[in-house]
Amino acid sequence: MTQHLTGLIAATYTPLDAQGELNLARIQPMVDQILSEGVGGLYVCGSTGEGMSLTGDERRAIAQGFVEAAAGRVPVIIQVGHNSVREAAELAAHAATIGADVISATAPSYFKVSSVDLLVSCMAEIAAAAPKRPFYYYHIPALTGASLDMVDFLSLAGERIPNLAGLKYTSPTVYEYQACLEFENRRFDILWGCDEMLLSALAVGARGAVGSTYNIAAPLYQKIIDCFQTGDWTQASQIQSLAGAMIRVIGRWPFHPAMKGILKMLGQDCGNCRLPQPRLSEDALHELRQRLEEIGFFNWARPQG
Repeated sequence: MTQHLTGLIAATYTPLDAQGELNLARIQPMVDQILSEGVGGLYVCGSTGEGMSLTGDERRAIAQGFVEAAAGRVPVIIQVGHNSVREAAELAAHAATIGADVISATAPSYFKVSSVDLLVSCMAEIAAAAPKRPFYYYHIPALTGASLDMVDFLSLAGERIPNLAGLKYTSPTVYEYQACLEFENRRFDILWGCDEMLLSALAVGARGAVGSTYNIAAPLYQKIIDCFQTGDWTQASQIQSLAGAMIRVIGRWPFHPAMKGILKMLGQDCGNCRLPQPRLSEDALHELRQRLEEIGFFNWARPQG
């Protein structure tokens, strides 16, 4: 199934209130903000969106909220991966029913997927639940433990999953990413998933990327793309270095709780993360702000009002 997702796709955060319940009213302003900054797609209920920490009903509500908020302006990809493959298939069917543009899924992670054939069987069952929607396997071996050869996956899955459109590739192995891009004359759409290495992916042919930090610094990343496309490698590298500095600061704390703290600093309060992710203390948030100020983040990450 031909599908090409291009540009920056934000892996969206799930807004929660002070009690840790869904705050659906926050979805529309979040979407409007990131779309105004040049994001060209939304990836919902992935790692960033804490999909694995939400109940099935909550995931359905969040999926519907983002589809409605996007209102057809950009593609909406719903991540449905689950330790229960059957539940993942039900989430996929629901996503198609509410008008999601694309379905994506991680591998089950409690019982580790030990072979490409087994992984294809899992993804085939999920993809078949939404046969008219493009399907992207979400490759994130650091979290799922499914450290399998993705070229082998594309070869076998291409035969067994009719609606397979490509991968969301979140691993720093650029050489394998390139091999996936070039597989069968670029048959599949391979989305890059490591924000701190966007320029590396562009260099080998990436056209679309999914990332958490596109929620807070999309204009910065768009400048990397613009400089790359005009051949200004020096400037592209300098801007990528800024993004790297930002990510190194965020990485001093648990990443997604820190990101939610930054979103609040930027006027988009979407609460804290669910357990088992921790909550940052006020002291930690204060230090996070200070370190971001030291690298000039609030001056260069977003358009100034």
